[in-house]
Amino acid sequence: MNPIDKPNRRLALATIALPAINLIATSSQAQTAWPSKPVRIVVPFAPGGTTDILARAMAPELSKAFGQQFVVENRAGAGGNIGADLVAKAPNDGYTLLMGTVGTHGINKSLYARMPYDPQKDFAPISLVAGVPNVMVVNTEKAAARGIQNVADFIRHAKANPGKLNMASSGNGTSIHLAGELFKSMGGVFMTHFPYTGSGPALLALLAGDMDVMFDNLPSSMPHIKAGKLKALAVTSAQRSSALPDVPTVEQAGGAVFKGFEASSWFGLLAPAGTAPDTITRIQQETAKALGTPAIKERELQTPQTMSASAAWQRRSMSRKGLARWRRVTVSPSASTASASGLAATAARAASSSAMAASRAAWAAGCSATVRMPLGSGLFPIARRTRRPCGSSMIRSPVALDLNLYSMRSAFGSKP
Repeated sequence: MNPIDKPNRRLALATIALPAINLIATSSQAQTAWPSKPVRIVVPFAPGGTTDILARAMAPELSKAFGQQFVVENRAGAGGNIGADLVAKAPNDGYTLLMGTVGTHGINKSLYARMPYDPQKDFAPISLVAGVPNVMVVNTEKAAARGIQNVADFIRHAKANPGKLNMASSGNGTSIHLAGELFKSMGGVFMTHFPYTGSGPALLALLAGDMDVMFDNLPSSMPHIKAGKLKALAVTSAQRSSALPDVPTVEQAGGAVFKGFEASSWFGLLAPAGTAPDTITRIQQETAKALGTPAIKERELQTPQTMSASAAWQRRSMSRKGLARWRRVTVSPSASTASASGLAATAARAASSSAMAASRAAWAAGCSATVRMPLGSGLFPIARRTRRPCGSSMIRSPVALDLNLYSMRSAFGSKP
């Protein structure tokens, strides 16, 4: 071999090897660089509810831990399905997370005929963040005027005024909605359900006197209870809450007809399926640290021990027992009507499907009905009276059908 060729050969080999070395270095940097830009936490409900409160309490703690901003983004509608679907279809690069709920990953699968995402297959669980009871709250001034001091008084008033009480919720299929449906079913009372795009707008309507009762997640109602604007009649958990030790459970307050009543909620961080395990582990570890900070503890939450990002948590949250319990509620007449009459309450407008059920009694008695719709963040007096021949089997007005089509197109982008 020519001596001159030897250095050239070494140079050629080095030239060939350099791109491979650079590729390995770049790959290594990419793996360790997360997060190199802001991370968004999608809240599938309007601001002001417990899901939003939790996300906004967690975001600054995670921002400090990772040195990048964690930004809360509200994407409300369809009982949480719109926001959850956005995350399910987002790139699995760790920059889009979901603050999921028992509704988005438990109840909705039983309530909605078509789901835009698979709660189990499309997500990678990161950490359970909180478990909270719901609380049955009424407007303090209205309750006092009606002589309502406890659950027994409320049931008495509701039975004396069937269909006249309005029940607010954070959306069709949420734990707040179905806790109310369970109460109606077991208590033998009828109330008109009005789904909003989150607890925040629903609470505003309750505080303003437009609504009569709500089975809200405890953290979002707690400030109003402390301020005396809302009166807590009962908590929906099996045991009393340490945050409200003097408030009985529904079973304790309502007696034998409510034996076994329980409707609590959980909230957890999730990422799109396929997100790097290292990224999930890092978020999980920092979430565990954040759960012990005063910012979280002062929210009056029952914060559980952080669970591992494994299939075990998903199996627990989506267990057959849990789904069966909610399925029993979703197939009840009032909840089924809610599902059939309007699949989703969107951020723009929501058709109150339970109002359709409320109209049945009026139609049977007077062959006419008034349809009321909650729009935006409050209840606007938009109504239309529809007449039918006595004895007709029609139970929905054209207004309800039009809004049903609108909400389905908004939520799923297709005709029913």
